[in-house]
Amino acid sequence: MSTAPRPTLPDLLELRAAEPERAALARPDGTVLTYGAWQGRAAAVAGGLRDRGTGRGDRVGLLFGDHDWLDYAVAFFGVLRAGAVAVPLSPRWASGQLRDVMAGASVSLVIGGEDRGRPAVGLGELAAGRGAPNLARPEDLAQILYTSGTTGRSRGVGATHANLAYEPAAYLADGRRSLAHSRHFLHAFPICGNAGQTTLAATLATDAVGLVAGRFDPEGFGALISAYRVGTVFAVPAMAIALLAERIPDRHDLSSVQMFGSTGAALPPAVALELAEALPGAVIVNTYSSTESAPARTSMVFDPARPAAVGRAVAGTPVRITDEAGTPLPSGAVGRVWLRSPVPRSYVDRPAAGVFEDGWVRMGDLGLLDDGLLYLVDREPDLIESGGLTVSTLEVEAALHEHPDVIEAAVLGVPHPDLGRAVAAAVVTRSATMPADLRAALAARLGAHEIPTRWARLDRLPRNDSGKMVKGDLLPLFPDEGRAPPAARTEVVLAGLWQTVLGIRGARPDDGFLDLGGDSLRALHLSRLTTEAFGVRMPVSVIFERPLFADQVRWVDDQAGRTG
Repeated sequence: MSTAPRPTLPDLLELRAAEPERAALARPDGTVLTYGAWQGRAAAVAGGLRDRGTGRGDRVGLLFGDHDWLDYAVAFFGVLRAGAVAVPLSPRWASGQLRDVMAGASVSLVIGGEDRGRPAVGLGELAAGRGAPNLARPEDLAQILYTSGTTGRSRGVGATHANLAYEPAAYLADGRRSLAHSRHFLHAFPICGNAGQTTLAATLATDAVGLVAGRFDPEGFGALISAYRVGTVFAVPAMAIALLAERIPDRHDLSSVQMFGSTGAALPPAVALELAEALPGAVIVNTYSSTESAPARTSMVFDPARPAAVGRAVAGTPVRITDEAGTPLPSGAVGRVWLRSPVPRSYVDRPAAGVFEDGWVRMGDLGLLDDGLLYLVDREPDLIESGGLTVSTLEVEAALHEHPDVIEAAVLGVPHPDLGRAVAAAVVTRSATMPADLRAALAARLGAHEIPTRWARLDRLPRNDSGKMVKGDLLPLFPDEGRAPPAARTEVVLAGLWQTVLGIRGARPDDGFLDLGGDSLRALHLSRLTTEAFGVRMPVSVIFERPLFADQVRWVDDQAGRTG
């Protein structure tokens, strides 16, 4: 077994600087950072930090705008070379969030931007240093990255030097280069997100020039692909949706794209299909990971035959599905998703129990494995329990994306006095599509209990800097209006009774009781349950005379109206 020391990112940069004139990163304005300049400036920054008394283990905040990726790359590698800990910050964060992050991470110095109450220094001042040796050690903490906070308060995730360098080091050790088909790869990830940080590290393992677009703009993004003949594009699903909605493939020459990588969230199958049609020369790649689990991930080329799959485990990062107690579940069973990281991360500001366990990382998602492929059911906090039935927001969103008028969709559970939670949907549409039209379209795909009863139409959906949906911001759109219309409640409750009697997952309007295995005994059972649930007696004869689910809903509502 090899005992060779594991390299750090500064080690890998020194290796790449053996070709000092090779371009590493570029900005849309034509500014280029070569490997030689990157290495030299980072070493100077490390020396400047040393001269200021900053050393191993000190936390250094990096406050750069997303258009300053090149300067950020220099500062980041300078901090790592000095043996200090990099804490990416965002000037777009509110003052309170910025203050909380710096306090939680114990930041003692800020490079770039405003100091926001901490000693600050400009990059140019530090870069005047004399250089310094590389003090990075594989086992030391190298970075604290804060999660997106879409389901709660943002958390600080610590990564060691070994963690950050794991994947690019594996490529270089094998003499390989990633993205060999591309002269340029393009992304518009924010500096403070895991996708952007992973892409920066991956730059060390490719000969393609990293073109960083700054803030994402569909028109400008398409223009960059065309002008630079970009071979590889990295994006989050929201960016892919925006490119398609603005018809960028029709207005710009994107024929150079050979790979379109999507990360950060599951790419809705309908969007992936449309993207594949718009970019016929490209493979569409889904990647599933998280700030906590990186570099562990699943990945796969989008397969129209299995459009909902998000990938297979990448070498060295197994996947497992467990119940709430942590017991592994068999193939096909829905449970909690875990990835095993070869070099685990950890929380730096709170206990890690329940998320990091013996190298395994709980992803916060529910899913299942089928033939080695991972399928996501929903985020654990997003799953809706309505009237005793479970609704996957991902499934409802995927169905909504299939409607030709729907550009974006977000589904969430909102309080309901009878059902506990009701299904609500916020949509961005191309035209004034009515909720009744969307409900009718969903009826062919979903069970009655899955079809939203509350609707809102928006110009855009709330997203954080990383492009992830912030569903909590949608809750004010659905104030408590008391009890839902009787038909909506009847659909959900009666669907639950059908599930109990017939063992089906959910009933659709045109489902037939007899077609789904109903018989006299089951009809008698349904008759009794209906009486208990609605206070109206449904004779067995009615079940056979009105076998369709929609007809039974109308019958119950009619009887309830007569007796109410």
